[in-house]
Amino acid sequence: MNEFLDILQHEFELPFSNPVLVFSLILVIILVSPIIFRRINIPGIIVLIISGIIIGPYGFGLLEQNAAIDLFSKIGLLYIMFIAGLELDMNQFKVNRNKSFLFGFFTFILPLAIGFPVCYYFLGYDFNASFLTASMFATHTLISYPIVSKMGVAKNEAIAITVGGTILTDTAVLIILAVIMGNAQEGGLTADFWIRLVISLSIFISIMFFAVPRLAKWFFTHMEKEKHAHYIFVLAVVFLAAFLAELAGVEDIIGAFLAGLALNRLIPHSSALMNRIEFMGNSLFIPFFLISVGMLVDISVILSGYMAILVAVTLSVVALAGKWLAAFFTQLAFKYSSAQRKVIFGLSSGHAAATLAVIIVGYNAEIIDINILNGTIILILLTSIVATFATEKAAVKLAEEGKELNPEEIKKSESYKMESILLPLANIVNFDKLLEFATLIKDKSSLNPISIVSVVPNDEQAELNIAQAKNKLEDFVKQASASETDVDITATIDQNVAEGIARKSRELISDIIVMGWPTSSRPGIVIGEKMQGIINHTKKTLFLCDVKRPWATNEGLVVTVPPYTETLEGFELWIKKMIIIAEELSIPIKLYSSKVTWHAIEKVVDDLNLQAPFTFTEFDNWEDFLIISQNVQSEDIIMLVMGRKETIVHQPILENIPQKLEKYFAENTKIIVYPQ
Repeated sequence: MNEFLDILQHEFELPFSNPVLVFSLILVIILVSPIIFRRINIPGIIVLIISGIIIGPYGFGLLEQNAAIDLFSKIGLLYIMFIAGLELDMNQFKVNRNKSFLFGFFTFILPLAIGFPVCYYFLGYDFNASFLTASMFATHTLISYPIVSKMGVAKNEAIAITVGGTILTDTAVLIILAVIMGNAQEGGLTADFWIRLVISLSIFISIMFFAVPRLAKWFFTHMEKEKHAHYIFVLAVVFLAAFLAELAGVEDIIGAFLAGLALNRLIPHSSALMNRIEFMGNSLFIPFFLISVGMLVDISVILSGYMAILVAVTLSVVALAGKWLAAFFTQLAFKYSSAQRKVIFGLSSGHAAATLAVIIVGYNAEIIDINILNGTIILILLTSIVATFATEKAAVKLAEEGKELNPEEIKKSESYKMESILLPLANIVNFDKLLEFATLIKDKSSLNPISIVSVVPNDEQAELNIAQAKNKLEDFVKQASASETDVDITATIDQNVAEGIARKSRELISDIIVMGWPTSSRPGIVIGEKMQGIINHTKKTLFLCDVKRPWATNEGLVVTVPPYTETLEGFELWIKKMIIIAEELSIPIKLYSSKVTWHAIEKVVDDLNLQAPFTFTEFDNWEDFLIISQNVQSEDIIMLVMGRKETIVHQPILENIPQKLEKYFAENTKIIVYPQ
């Protein structure tokens, strides 16, 4: 008995040394602490840092810094910077790049200009510590972005340029970090240092933005079925990029950030792979890092004298003042409203990921002291609270400033929120890509699942065929669950497949029907009798997809629109989906239509505050349709908008276009749209 008690006492000696117990304790903290503190509206990032302070060597001493903690902390730090690069909306940045550049300049230079003299002259730190701390003020983390997304104002231009400015500020600060680290080393910023840095960075950036995307595209294409391998590949790229950054003479977090930018276009935000990346990061790696940051904080230093408190207050005031001035000058430059200024300030005033990354690197390199580290933790706490409340208040004001909707527009907006997509199963081949397409274009605010239906003939084998169809459909439920998309499967009996699909679409009140590319027994015919029957029986917006490669590996979206399409009821819906495709895949849109149709599209885009880079070419020679091939690459998606026979859009010449698409664009992914 005494031996057992001795073993028990040994296992629970402080600090804990049993790796299983240590890991269990951290998992319990990650699980429980956000649930407890969420009730008092403390941001999750702060909760985990506070938890680290409590259990760390300067708190109750339950854990100590060791090799295991350092390893997971490093993984979490790299993961934060990788996701920061991966989640940036590059299409929004392209559309608003000039305004984003100006805001990025303001939000970078003003906090830096204020922060450096304050740290150098007022707080008395040396050049390296002052410059590094001042550069930390220039970073911002969009911790309050979910608020504007939830309020439905995320497409506002002021919000778009704030998101775009993140790319510039984080990149500039990471470059400053590399220079300061070089200056802190023996030898300083000599000519040899600059030559070595420029050459090594040039080689490194060439690898990241030329070699890595091509390698990733090849891997995702040739290993398309090996879904689990995609995540391992991404992790390998992140950590190899971090290692290559160190070889290039800069910090590993720069490599992780550039890995996110390099893979940004190849990982759609609604994809299963993106869900896995965010799930692992938010569930384990990033919380582990935040707890380890808390373990570095020494509360006794803050309580020991006025200097620590002075540093903490000064850092917080300077950080908020710099971001407020940046938002103010941006408002003056672009004549924004006060609500837009406030939302810019709210989004850009939050300091978390990049701030922590820079400060931790500086602290480990002994450039900054414990006072700045502790002050930064307090700064993160205060700015997170300020950012949350400021953004929420401004978002409400922005929503009120939006134009009042008439009853018809309200009806339309509500229909989008409860959008329903039907996916009939005609052929098991490539059905997984159709489901991925439906997931990409699905309105994220809709609570309705994607409905997969299989129509079986009404004969003696009907019951057996339904059972077999449901077994096949179960696999696609698993596929959708990987991207957290709800899917409802059903099998139905009907004498005619077209009538069965039409009936099911009416039962489910479907807005969109997604189907595979039609196959016809007659040579040279794409839209055969069977598909024509489905088109005639269904009046909803119909997408017919011929998928030739993984969606994320496409380079552009070429859209051809016949005259009078703007008169159709489904005009607004397919435009919205076209832009969602471009946003998800981060690709530009090349539009071919008449000027009248183009102006109608522009109006819809402006009214809905949609963001996508457009290139417009006037086109009305449908007899010479192949002229567009001059501007079509093999990795472009071709979208052809058609009209049903009873509509004004329909022209006899259009009936031959699908055959031309199949013959002359055999390697391209193709989409034919029949609007409602």
